[in-house]
Amino acid sequence: MWLIGVGGGIVVLVLPALLGRRLLGVNAGVLRVAVASVVGISVSGATLGGQMQDPARRAALFPLMLGTGLLSAMVCLVVLELVLPAGGPGLLSRARAVRARLARARRYSEIVSLLGRHGLGPYLTGRTRSGGGLRHERLARELHGALQAGGTTFVKLGQVLSTRRDLLPEPYVTELSRLQDRVPPAPWPQVEAVLLESLGAPPTEVFARFEREPLAAASIAQVHAAELHDGSRVVVKVQRPGIREAVECDLDIVARLARTLRRRTEWGRGLGLTELADGFAEALREELDFRAEARNLTAVRRAAEARRDHSVTLPALYEELSTERVLVLGRIDGVPLGQVRDTDPGQGGKLAHTLLTAFLDQIVYDGVFHADPHPGNILVLPDGSPALLDFGSVGRLDAGLRAAMAGLFVAVDRGDPAALHDALLEVTDRPEEVDEQRLQRALGQFSGRHLGRGATPDVRMFTDLFRLVADFRLAVPPEIAAVFRALATLEGTLCRTAEGFDILAASREYAAARFARQLEPATLRDTARDELLALMPVLRRLPRRLNRIGGALEEGRLGVNVRLLADARDRRVIGDLLSRVMLAMFGIFFGVLGVQLLGMDGGPATAGGPGLYALIGYHLLVLSAAVVLRTVHLLGRPLS
Repeated sequence: MWLIGVGGGIVVLVLPALLGRRLLGVNAGVLRVAVASVVGISVSGATLGGQMQDPARRAALFPLMLGTGLLSAMVCLVVLELVLPAGGPGLLSRARAVRARLARARRYSEIVSLLGRHGLGPYLTGRTRSGGGLRHERLARELHGALQAGGTTFVKLGQVLSTRRDLLPEPYVTELSRLQDRVPPAPWPQVEAVLLESLGAPPTEVFARFEREPLAAASIAQVHAAELHDGSRVVVKVQRPGIREAVECDLDIVARLARTLRRRTEWGRGLGLTELADGFAEALREELDFRAEARNLTAVRRAAEARRDHSVTLPALYEELSTERVLVLGRIDGVPLGQVRDTDPGQGGKLAHTLLTAFLDQIVYDGVFHADPHPGNILVLPDGSPALLDFGSVGRLDAGLRAAMAGLFVAVDRGDPAALHDALLEVTDRPEEVDEQRLQRALGQFSGRHLGRGATPDVRMFTDLFRLVADFRLAVPPEIAAVFRALATLEGTLCRTAEGFDILAASREYAAARFARQLEPATLRDTARDELLALMPVLRRLPRRLNRIGGALEEGRLGVNVRLLADARDRRVIGDLLSRVMLAMFGIFFGVLGVQLLGMDGGPATAGGPGLYALIGYHLLVLSAAVVLRTVHLLGRPLS
C-alpha cells in the first residue's frame, strides 16, 4: 500500500508540470519539469491546502487543486522559457554573454556620449529643425569629428556614407570624404603572435626575410615587406590583433543606432538606415576575412584573362600562405598614384583612359569590379602603366543588372525622359506607391537642365539624379550603389591623374566603341548563335504545344486551372493561424461560461464543498487560463 501511496504522491507532484508542458508545447527538460512541479504544488497547496482537511471537501476540491497546480506549473514553464529558452546556451555561456552585453552597453554609452558632445544628440531623438546650408556645413563638421573619434568602424562608416550622394547633401559628402583611416602600427610581438597562429610557424621559418617595420598601417591591417625562400619578393598583409572583436561590438552599436533613428526620426526612415547598416556590416565583415579578398582578386584576374586584357597589372596571390588573417601577395614596384606629381599631360591622359577603360570593362563585361579605386590603391609602374591593389572591396553585378545599367546610361546619353524613367525604375527598388507621372515630369526637368541643347553634362548631373532618387524614395540596390560609388571615386582619381579629364566624354567614347564592336559581323554572328542555341529547346516544343492549344480551342475545352494554396507552406501558415484563432476563441468561451456559472445561484450541492455550478465554473476558469497561456506562448513564435 505504501508503494501505491508513494506512486500516487509522485503522480500528484509531477502530473501538473507534465500536462502543462504538453499543453504549451514547450521542450522542457527534467530540471524544468521538477521546478514547475514544485511551484505548482506549492501554489495549489497554499491556495487550497487549508480547505482540504475535511474528507468531503477534499474529494470535491481535489480536481480544482490539480487545476490550480497545472495553471501554476504552466506559468512557471512560460516564465522559464522567456528567461532561459530551451536549447539555448548554458549558464557559463550566458555569463559570458552578460559580460559581453555589459561591454557593448559601455561602448554604446560612450558612442552616444560622443555624439552628444558633438551636438548630434537632438538628431538621435528627432528633435530637430530644418536649416540652411550653413547649418548643414556645421553639422557635417561635427559629424566628421564624431566619426573620427569613434574609431575604426565609424571611420569606415563615414567613408561609405561619403560616397552615397543619393542619400546625403553635398556638405556631408565633402566633409566625410576627408576621414582618414591611419593609426600607429601594432607592436611587433602581437603581430608575430598573429602570424604564428595563422601560418603555424614563426615568420622567420616561413619567409627567408621579414621586415618588422610595416610599409603601411591602417585600422584593420598593416602591410610588411618579406621575401620567400625562392627569392620572390612579397608583401604580407596582417590583421591587427583584437580588431575583429572591436568591430563586432561596434557593428552591434551601429545596428542599434540605425534602428533607433529609423523608429524615432523621419529622416532615418527616409534614408533606409537599417538596410544601409546591414549592408555596411556585411561588407565590413567580408573585409575582415582575407580569404574573401583572395577570392575577389582571383575573380578579377580570371575575368581580365578571359578578355585577354593585360593593360592593368594585378598582384600575384600566394594562396597556400594566405589565411583568414594573413594575406601574402607578390610585391609590385611602383609609386602610389596619390604621390605622383608633375605628370606629363600626355602620359596622364593615357593613364586616365587606361584606368577608365579597364574599370568600365569590369563593370559592363565582367560583372566583377574593384569598388574602391582611390589613388592609394593604384600604383604607377616605371613604364607608366597602372597596377591595382587592395581587393577587399569588390562589387558584383549579374547579367540583369548589367543590362539595366546599360539601359540607364543609354537613356542619359540620349536625354530621353521616358527611357530614363523606365531605366530608373528598373535599376531601383520602387516603393509600393510612387507617383510615376510626377516622377516623369521631374526627369523631364532633369533632362532639360543637364541633357538639353547647350547643356554641358558634368559629374554634378549624377548628384542631382541621386537627389531625385532620394526624393521619390526609390531605394538604390547595394550593387548599383557600389557602381556609382566606384565611378565617383574613380572620377576624383582620374581628375587628379590628368587635370581637366572629362570622364563623361571619355565614357561616351567608350560606349560608342563598345556598340561599334557589338555591330561587327563576328560579334553579331556569335550573339545570334548563342541566342539560337538558347532558343532551340523552346522552338522544338513550340509546334506540339500550339497544336494542342489549337485542338482544345476548336473542341471548346480550353480552360485555365488555378490552384489556390497549392504550396504546402501556405497551407501550413493558414492552418497555424486558424488553430491560434480557434484556441483563443475557446479560451474566451470557457472563461465567459465559467464566470456565468459562478454567478448562478442554486443547483446541486456537493458534499462539504461549493455548489456544483460554482465548482464547474472554477474548473472552466482554470481551463480558460490554461488555454490563454497556450495562446500567449504561441504568439511569441513565428507562423510555421
